[in-house]
Formats: sequence, structure tokens, C-alpha cells
Amino acid sequence: MVDNVLVPVDDSPQASAALEYALEEFPEASITALHVIELPEGYWMAFVNSEDDFPGYEKAHSRANALLEDAVEQVSDTDRDIETAVKTGKPAREIVEHAVENGFDQIVIGSHGRKRAGRLLFGSVSESVVRTAPMTVVVVHDA
Repeated sequence: MVDNVLVPVDDSPQASAALEYALEEFPEASITALHVIELPEGYWMAFVNSEDDFPGYEKAHSRANALLEDAVEQVSDTDRDIETAVKTGKPAREIVEHAVENGFDQIVIGSHGRKRAGRLLFGSVSESVVRTAPMTVVVVHDA
């Protein structure tokens, strides 16, 4: 039985479809929407004392909160509540880390459905999550 589901969200139709899927397929589960703010690593981070000092961090955090508010609104029609969370770092790593640290049974993630060449050029968060997560991951494509 699935008790806790993590749904990473961004502003894509695929993330919205993943949230909808989680709501439909896991009606008894607790659902958490997570947005990861990706900050550059390495060289750029040497010039700031913390993530809060990074140029554009405040705007990115405001955007994250707006995306999570949209997720809460999407769920409001279903008579269900969801939790929300914001993390910073590399999205795939942070998604898996958050899922493990908080005891999630399942991750439901949207994917852009890029073909092989696209994955090689751009990478794929969902593909990386599938490869590294110790729990079941459902990948949802929005047609």
C-alpha cells in the first residue's frame, strides 16, 4: 500500500499531469508537491556566503512558492490536501534525497518525453530519478 507520494512540480504540463495522476491513482495517500530551485554549483558559489545571497535567489524562491500555490489550487477541486516543500540544488539529487529522508513510498514525476538524442544533450531529471531512487518511480507523460 502506498501511503506517501512525492510529486516534483515545475511549470510544465507534465508536472501537472503527474500531480493529477497521483491524485487519481493514490486516493488514500498523503501527497507532497516539491519544487527544486536549481542553483549553479562550483565557481559561482565561491562568490556568495549562502544560497540566500545568490543573485536571483529571492525571485526564484517567490516563483517556487507560486508554483506550489498552483499545485495546491489544482488539488482544491478534489477535496484533498497536499503538503508542499522547496529545496535548492540539483533537481534529481534533491528529489531523491527528499524522498528518502522523509520516508516516501512512491515518486510520481512528469517527463517531457525527449528522445534519446535530447536526453544526451540536455539530460533528464526524471531519468536520473528513476535510476537513483530506491523506491518506485512512476513517470507520467502529458500527451
